[in-house]
Amino acid sequence: MKKELMILLAAVILPLGAGEGNTSDASLVKAPASRVAKAWQSKLDPVYLVEIDKHPKFAAEMKLKNGKILRFASVKSMMNFFYRPEKYPGYGVGPHGREIDRLFVTDYLDGKKIPAEKAWYVFGSRLMGPHGDDLIPLSSKTRADLFVKRYGGTKVMDYKELRNKGYGLIKYLDM
Repeated sequence: MKKELMILLAAVILPLGAGEGNTSDASLVKAPASRVAKAWQSKLDPVYLVEIDKHPKFAAEMKLKNGKILRFASVKSMMNFFYRPEKYPGYGVGPHGREIDRLFVTDYLDGKKIPAEKAWYVFGSRLMGPHGDDLIPLSSKTRADLFVKRYGGTKVMDYKELRNKGYGLIKYLDM
């Protein structure tokens, strides 16, 4: 029994000591990079790690100045990243977001990609996004008002108002 225990301990302890002189655990160093690789390669949302393609009506994109495109499962997720990029290292976006070129959202009703600054957003509808309460983007104020009549909603706002509400609104949606 003691011999089996010693073999088991050796199997566990020896890999931890591999790379003598290195005091850091290699798995801790690789964790953020593997999370980033997963999100880029498997089409997972960088913030909530949900599959983007399962919710195409909510999809959003962030185009970076270097040409890369970050895809998100929803407006809430994209804006969460937008306001706090430092929480998601490895995507090439610094704390001030200067690397961000444009934001795009999907009109919920027709599925067309539109620039985020031209969209209207419905807050408080009965629809749930891929990660709970979310903002529903639409291509015009008229479409947003019609959406509210059908699915409910407590507020329709343009992009400027959305940006003015800031991270507090996104945090509120995540409660």
